[in-house]
Amino acid sequence: MIEILATPIALVIILVMLHAYFGMGILERGIIFTDLAIAQFAALGSAIGLGYFHEEHLYLFTLSFALLCGLLIAIASTRALNLEAFIGLLYVLGASGIMMVLADSAEGMEHFKSLLASDILFTPTSEVIKSAFIYAAIALALWKLYPRLQGFMRELVFFSLLALTVTSSVALAGVLVVFVLLIAPAIVAQRFHKGLLGAFIFGWGFSITAIFLSYYYDMPTGYTIVFLGALLSATTILASSKKI
Repeated sequence: MIEILATPIALVIILVMLHAYFGMGILERGIIFTDLAIAQFAALGSAIGLGYFHEEHLYLFTLSFALLCGLLIAIASTRALNLEAFIGLLYVLGASGIMMVLADSAEGMEHFKSLLASDILFTPTSEVIKSAFIYAAIALALWKLYPRLQGFMRELVFFSLLALTVTSSVALAGVLVVFVLLIAPAIVAQRFHKGLLGAFIFGWGFSITAIFLSYYYDMPTGYTIVFLGALLSATTILASSKKI
């Protein structure tokens, strides 16, 4: 059992740390669906690589579309418009594009389901190690480069690094897992003023619990993480909030 669960547990520990950081930044900006829109565009790039190019240059397509969405959001953040509505339009654009691309593919629906939430229980260790190096480089840029920037460049670097993160995360875990790991830990930590460490602890708690539950009860791991994370965070926020 330990041999099977060690890799997915290591993966979610890494995913939670970086995604919780970005989640805090997204909540500060008040644009909650940013990550979901970028993840959906990344998934669209993946779908195009599968549907039209037989998985050739799959990572390049995924990254390019994620960066395009990040660029559009960075530009929109400097304009006088309803940013949340604009991001919502980008999300449905990506989602509808995926269905159009994969509609005639024999493997389309299976690929679509894996794009939403992958069964990370059987993620190869080599993929986790490769992603860990990518995430470490992103974390270094966030530590050294990002704090020195201002204005549009600061927003562009934030969303570009988020796009790069989401590109790897969607391939490993899926769109919905990315969303819940970005938002659930951050919103609970923000609610109780616990900071980034509080976000880590909450994210690790529900993710690792979900892995054990999916293993013992033979449930899809990705969807179990999404369900448990959304359930616990929504319940916690609702129970701790006051009536208006």
